[in-house]
Amino acid sequence: MAMSLGGATREKAEMNVTPMIDVLLVLIIIFMVITPIPPRGLDTLVPQPSKPDDAPAAPSHDIVISVGPHQSISLNSESIDLAILQTRLATLFRNRSSKVVFVRGEKTLEFHEIAEVIDLAKGAGVDRVGLMTR
Repeated sequence: MAMSLGGATREKAEMNVTPMIDVLLVLIIIFMVITPIPPRGLDTLVPQPSKPDDAPAAPSHDIVISVGPHQSISLNSESIDLAILQTRLATLFRNRSSKVVFVRGEKTLEFHEIAEVIDLAKGAGVDRVGLMTR
């Protein structure tokens, strides 16, 4: 873009676009750096409904931890203290090949109370934790 100045020297004033390009490149880099990364949650498996023509399954030896209000914990309907839950689970899973436990919580509980039980189960060597609904 040129502009003619009056006079015999025939000098032309040109707009210097280099600083503007530098500023635009810096802004592009800044926006590329601060773009939000989508949060990644935990991988889950959605339970599938059973087929009506399936034969009833053999009784299993699943371990179910029920969490009630005021930190009342029961392990397969046996009342247990939260302090000894991890050692009890470690002894149960010492010789088992399937290290799966199910956690059932009351509807009125906060999730951090359930997460504490899940953390204790993971510390006891449990590979998979399933959450049960009512």
